[in-house]
Amino acid sequence: MTIDKDMTIGEILRSNPEVAPVLMEAGMHCLGCPSAQGESLAEAAMVHGLDINDIMAKIEAM
Repeated sequence: MTIDKDMTIGEILRSNPEVAPVLMEAGMHCLGCPSAQGESLAEAAMVHGLDINDIMAKIEAM
């Protein structure tokens, strides 16, 4: 399944749990929190002060 920045973190983890270490390394440690179920990857990156393009490049390189 292709992952895009508009998917929620919950959707991403359900479809591809191997992405979790990439997100944790980026500083997104609340993967199981309620926000992860309704917050897109792009929104989470913005809240954490991260560059979504860097995160997407790491995910795509997996």
